[in-house]
Amino acid sequence: MASVKSEKTSGKKGSRFLHEVKEWGKAILYAVVFGTIIRLFVFETMLVPTGSMIPTINPPARLFVEKITYSYREPDYGDIVVFWTPYVDIESQKYLRGFDKFMDFFSPAEFKGHVKYVKRLVGKPGDTIELRKAPDYTAARPVYQLYVNGEVPPQLEDRRYVKEGIFNDTRFYFGLAHPDDASVRFSPYYRLFQAYKGLIEYTEYYDSVLAPLGMEKYIKTDPETGSVLVTVPDGFRFMMGDNSTESFDSRYFGFVPERAIVGSPMLTIWPLEDFGPLKK
Repeated sequence: MASVKSEKTSGKKGSRFLHEVKEWGKAILYAVVFGTIIRLFVFETMLVPTGSMIPTINPPARLFVEKITYSYREPDYGDIVVFWTPYVDIESQKYLRGFDKFMDFFSPAEFKGHVKYVKRLVGKPGDTIELRKAPDYTAARPVYQLYVNGEVPPQLEDRRYVKEGIFNDTRFYFGLAHPDDASVRFSPYYRLFQAYKGLIEYTEYYDSVLAPLGMEKYIKTDPETGSVLVTVPDGFRFMMGDNSTESFDSRYFGFVPERAIVGSPMLTIWPLEDFGPLKK
């Protein structure tokens, strides 16, 4: 009798153990499913390893990004926007942590292996933008304001930029994509083109996306002022960093496809001393 009771007790314990395992398995499965849904449609995080947005975002920062706002409205002038790089940034991949690499499994197929940038939106489709000397421009401080369709948007009045990239060389994008082409050998940016050959995989993006648009239609020089005028094509945005001297932005890599926009950063979660809502 004792052995029969022992067997029954043992059987009940085994049954309870299997039940517990199943319940934990369900809980883990639900967590993975709901976590994936939230990651795909609601929130995600990103690492900001560089100083392109100082003083708004101080590196190394990890941001909490919400993906809802820009699903029902377009980002406006001055909005801080997180977006996928439209090309592979080999150098920035080195800064990614294990968590970032794991989360890359959930990235849109088009942007697998890409990284996210965070910049400020300064140009919408159809806008013509240019850099003009700012009121506080001096030889010691050569800074510019960004004009959109001939005016400075109120959201950008306090922003100052450095006149580099496409605003200095109308063939900059071509040179970055084809650094060994004979026609760019005498560009003031020739050494920069050479330096970036191993840092980003830009040629495919330029040749397959930008070049077919007809860059000569969108990038022109004003014959009266000599200023470079950049018109933003339909389906694209123009993004620039707050820390203009340290920001690799649309002045250098071109227009950002609308489909590359991820969302809006809402919270700094690391480092702890900067924890809190992002000051925009």
